[in-house]
Amino acid sequence: MKHYVIIGGSKGIGKATAELLAAEGHEVTVFSRTPYEGPAHTIQWEEFDVLSDDWDDKMPEDIDGLVYSVGSITLKPFRGLKPEVFEQDFQLQVMGAVKALQAAQKNFKKDAIPSCVLYSTVAVQRGMPFHATVSASKGAIEGLTRAIASEWAPKARINCIAPSLTDTPLASKLLSTPEKKEAIGGNNPMKRVGEVADIAEMTAFLLSDKASWMTGQVVHIDGGQSVL
Repeated sequence: MKHYVIIGGSKGIGKATAELLAAEGHEVTVFSRTPYEGPAHTIQWEEFDVLSDDWDDKMPEDIDGLVYSVGSITLKPFRGLKPEVFEQDFQLQVMGAVKALQAAQKNFKKDAIPSCVLYSTVAVQRGMPFHATVSASKGAIEGLTRAIASEWAPKARINCIAPSLTDTPLASKLLSTPEKKEAIGGNNPMKRVGEVADIAEMTAFLLSDKASWMTGQVVHIDGGQSVL
């Protein structure tokens, strides 16, 4: 049994990943602003706000990996975006990940090769209108992933997943009706939007020893949207 930390694990992809790992027999600690509500007895929840709280001694000891599943979706024309919006997004998605990774690294299990997973977006590679803030911060996440992977190897691994639009609470406004979900899914080569299980399964794989020769990768789980 391994011990994983998931930041933002009370909803969406983070919650699905926590429950998948728990079902595999692992211990999971979830940090989030809202409580984790679920049946898995091996999931422990700690209240934490990445924008205002300090890690100090809150990170568990002897952990085998970390998932940073905190994000936002701000889709607005570039003309109307104030610099403060970019700064807020960067603090949430990039600096929050940086602080969590630094806290986790201090408590990595000594006799193992820990693994971490971050999240980007298909919009970084493809380029999409109204995605300036999310693409800027997630582009930084992809660069951060490669830099840390180079520095940590071979003692620890870190990879990144770049999904297309996935049916999560974060995307609820974009997918609020069956018609919207069908229309957006119709623009994807696989003719559907992503489901949390699609991303959770890849996250669990990247954390596991099955991916022991993978690090520094940006894996596109997007129904083919980035390349087709």
